[in-house]
Amino acid sequence: MLHLLSQLPLQAAVIERIGSGDDVVLMDGAVCAARAGHIANDLLRQLLNQSCRIYALQEMLLVHGVEPLMLLSGVESVDYAGLVELTVQNPVIHSWC
Repeated sequence: MLHLLSQLPLQAAVIERIGSGDDVVLMDGAVCAARAGHIANDLLRQLLNQSCRIYALQEMLLVHGVEPLMLLSGVESVDYAGLVELTVQNPVIHSWC
């Protein structure tokens, strides 16, 4: 399943609904949570420990001034073409606002 998270703060109740091995894309303001040292890093680590793959939308990282080297270990940046590929790989998509 593909989960699209777009708002801060990340909610523990939402994170708990994401299954092991799911793909997660951080969009809009949620990309800030992927910056190493952010208060939400513990929630993202919880997903990484569940073998989830976490991506931050590259264009939104640029908008928010987050360089790829600033990302929490295990979080990858993805461009729009990569996002499209994730939607093809995951027929079930859940958007969390």
